[in-house]
Amino acid sequence: MRKTLLFLTAVVFITTGCKKFLEQPPDNRAVLNSPEKVSQLLSTAYPQANYMPFCESISDNVADKGIGGQERTNIDPFHFKDVNDDQEDSPEFYWNACYTAIAAANQALAACEAAPDPENYQAQKGEALVARAYAHFMLVTFFSKIYDAATASQDPGIPYVLSPEKVVFANYDRKTVQYVYDMIEKDLTEGLPLIDDKLYTVPRYHFTKAAAHAFATRFYLFQKKYDQVIEHASQVFPNNNVAAGLRPWNSAYYIQTYNELWARYAKATEPANLLLVETQSVWGRNYFSVRFGMEAVLADIILGRNVTGGTWVFNYQLYTIGTNNYMLPKINEYFVRASVNAQIGYPYVMVPLFTAEEVLFNRAEAYVMQNKINEAISDLNAYAGTRIFNYNPATHNITATRMRNFYGASNVQLAALLTILDFKRAEFVQEGMRWFDLARLKIPIEHRDVDGWRSTLEPDDPRRVFQIPDKAKMAGIEQNPR
Repeated sequence: MRKTLLFLTAVVFITTGCKKFLEQPPDNRAVLNSPEKVSQLLSTAYPQANYMPFCESISDNVADKGIGGQERTNIDPFHFKDVNDDQEDSPEFYWNACYTAIAAANQALAACEAAPDPENYQAQKGEALVARAYAHFMLVTFFSKIYDAATASQDPGIPYVLSPEKVVFANYDRKTVQYVYDMIEKDLTEGLPLIDDKLYTVPRYHFTKAAAHAFATRFYLFQKKYDQVIEHASQVFPNNNVAAGLRPWNSAYYIQTYNELWARYAKATEPANLLLVETQSVWGRNYFSVRFGMEAVLADIILGRNVTGGTWVFNYQLYTIGTNNYMLPKINEYFVRASVNAQIGYPYVMVPLFTAEEVLFNRAEAYVMQNKINEAISDLNAYAGTRIFNYNPATHNITATRMRNFYGASNVQLAALLTILDFKRAEFVQEGMRWFDLARLKIPIEHRDVDGWRSTLEPDDPRRVFQIPDKAKMAGIEQNPR
């Protein structure tokens, strides 16, 4: 069974087109007369949709296997086409989920402001502001041009929604990418200090302070504000104890079975997972079996050489299912039956929105761009120690000379940046994260299929920006050029 979400908060306030109906409480949480009830509402203030399928499929992490599942969310992004699907795992589904999350955050903020004792709602206000900032950031990243200080004040953004809806279809202005970024920063910097981790029963499903700092590292990296990246990243690693926060691939992960690792990767008990969200998604059953997948580029990602001279431990947890279906046991589906005895239901995937590994890489890149190569190398060696099989510092330690020689680059900054990008590519393969770097750094992507089609996505190609859904036109939102 599949559901289509309506645009913006029509998905929260399920409408009949009647304003009077909109003014009625949509569910038992809508009478938000206590901090606890606002906290309950905020559990829905995170986009419950999976971006991995369309992000991975448009990236250079996939190639044509010649056979495999025929999913539009895989086929269309691979061919640099607008995705002809509005169900789970599609850009349109993600757009709707983001605005649903924003609607929940705005409703929570309105309750905080209207409360007779607003001082008791400060933690809820903080979470709502950061959640609102995050959903808008993801929208502007996918559906607008990537932030460029030279053009951001002219590039169309996405609607930044600041209040709960009172009508079925409101008119919205995209404004500019710069405006959206300014609003994100305002929400983030105001909300982060208010967050109180002690309020969370299961912290990994909420913006804790660590998760909010992780979000800040990504946000400021897109803007090339490297001091802020380093500042926020350092808040995630107490006493700069980096290795303790990373996934133990060289130890606990290595000795676990396929099923154990599959179950553990996205669990709330995994310290490396800073923020998780439950998403309706079939990526757990498709990520290794779709036609355009990892098999043909395995050597580029994890099987080939890397700057340490060692072997990725991922090689020893790589599995083949059927023909040409390679996967790492990360994306684990759980199926929720429609009722106790039903044979139908909904597939879900838990998505790690922020991890300690990403924070480390973001800080390392910021160091590199500030020409603090020794600091970047320190972070990279901390990471390599948890990922290179039988790691030995004397044999595998990364140095400036080693990076220059491996990449044939005289510029150590370039060599260090290439090292980070390759490490990130291996770490997050099949999770869609590669697309963020390709988009942010405007790296060309070439795809070809076995039928002879071939195309390159150049840095200025309008197809790099995902198309705004047709339904959004009802709210007066102009679509992206094609």
